[in-house]
Amino acid sequence: MTKLVFWHGWGMSPAVWTDLIGELKSRLPGDTRYDAMPLPGYAGTPLPEGEPVSVWVDAMMENVSGPVVLCGWSMGAIMALSAAHRYPEKVAALVLFGATPCFAERPDWDQCVSSLSEDAFRKGVQTGPDTTLRRFVTLFNRPDRNARAIVRQLASLEIPPAVVLEAGLDFLAAADFRAIVPEIRQKTLLVHGATDPLMPSGAAGWLAKALPDARLHLLPGVAHAPFLSDPRQCSQLIGKFLNG
Repeated sequence: MTKLVFWHGWGMSPAVWTDLIGELKSRLPGDTRYDAMPLPGYAGTPLPEGEPVSVWVDAMMENVSGPVVLCGWSMGAIMALSAAHRYPEKVAALVLFGATPCFAERPDWDQCVSSLSEDAFRKGVQTGPDTTLRRFVTLFNRPDRNARAIVRQLASLEIPPAVVLEAGLDFLAAADFRAIVPEIRQKTLLVHGATDPLMPSGAAGWLAKALPDARLHLLPGVAHAPFLSDPRQCSQLIGKFLNG
């Protein structure tokens, strides 16, 4: 029996996985299990004390009984890299959408969107989280061929409290897992939008080269949410990956 665990992105919700899981249920064996988990502070879950980059993965993995196929998107994908490294006995394989090993700009890293790390964006989260999140969703979907439908879908999600969003920004600002990536031995499927404006495709290319066992699929006409833009194709890729 295979168990797939799903971690969503910053400002989102476990509900983002509904369409993909529906496609997977029609493709994978009937005894496959699916668990779309809320990140810390989301969907009424507690926000752990301490620095997010240090404690969030541990808090999530407490509720994971492995081995599982860990599927992450955006911030959830970044967390999944850390989880695979720290809990190899629980993580059998990785499926990462819109992934990067390092979100924020560094002197030796430019595969990022620096404006999301600036004080103005954080201030927007503090003073007007609803408006800021809508703009964020529009930004990372704008180049997608199905942008309108995706934005409409994501705009209906429950918005987490500002304190949770701010903690997520703390995680993203601190997370830099480039040093551990070559030590992640699990086989990994990278699915990335070719027009992703949030996590440039160069970040996925870096991961594909640095991970010991990874395959990368760049989807043309797709932005930062491949599994929302084309859940059927993504389910096909996952099915082939798990059976390969």
